[in-house]
Amino acid sequence: MRKPETIAKSLIARFNVAVAVKMTMLFGSIWCVYAFFVFSLVPLIVPQWQNTLLYISNCIQLVALPALMVGSAVLSQGADKRASEDHAALLEILSDVREELADLKDKTAGIARDTTEALQRPAVTDVSISDQTIVLGDKADGDTN
Repeated sequence: MRKPETIAKSLIARFNVAVAVKMTMLFGSIWCVYAFFVFSLVPLIVPQWQNTLLYISNCIQLVALPALMVGSAVLSQGADKRASEDHAALLEILSDVREELADLKDKTAGIARDTTEALQRPAVTDVSISDQTIVLGDKADGDTN
């Protein structure tokens, strides 16, 4: 059984990962771009809020940058794991293809050997069917059978 401290650390780690991923998805959305664009236009409407908005902007940057880095690292771990699994699957497929190729080479070598042996046999000019003999002539000699 796991210790309560280990369980607590695991829960905290999962919570941190979940928050980092959610923040990465939030800050990476187009709606966040629109919100920050509107936020950047506020000093044009209310110039006296510029210092306060600058402070808020700096706070957002100080929180968002580390959160984005952690979220990107977590998301890339998933991509790395998928890439590793894909690599292992492709290596297995490659091994199967190599085995099939070796089998095909053996079969084609046997066919080539049989064909070579058949071509090296002397040509038969006399064909015997039951008690009759048929003599095949050479077409170059002018015989037609």
